[in-house]
Amino acid sequence: MGAELQDQARPERAQEERAKTRASDWLARGNLRPTRQRVQLATLLVGDGVDRHVTAESLYALSASGAEKVSLATVYNTLRAFCDAGLMQEVVVDGAKSYFDTRMDDHPHFFWEDSATLTDAPADQLEIARLPDAPDGTEVARVDVVIRLRRKR
Repeated sequence: MGAELQDQARPERAQEERAKTRASDWLARGNLRPTRQRVQLATLLVGDGVDRHVTAESLYALSASGAEKVSLATVYNTLRAFCDAGLMQEVVVDGAKSYFDTRMDDHPHFFWEDSATLTDAPADQLEIARLPDAPDGTEVARVDVVIRLRRKR
């Protein structure tokens, strides 16, 4: 029976190692030192290879089950470092609520008001014909499109 349990644990351990390797490679792309806390948070964000949108609070809650304990302030600071390193982008909703997106290409988002969640919207259905001219001495750095949704009443 002991050998059976070991055999069952091997694929799970291999999956965990692949996730950590993916996270470490992601950190290296941003030239960030792979501290234990960064690796833990990066593993939660990109370890499975799926793009996701998180808030600092949701990532903090996910990290609570991890081996390395991190404070909410550390999560905020780490997400900022990931953004500064070009690994994530911040999407601000309502001026006070920030979501962090691991998908780095330009794409629109749906904000679901009833669940306060952010998801990708189909970019091929969005058409922006023209932007206003930027004021003298400035240039457009980025255009964020957040489409707010609610259930029909």
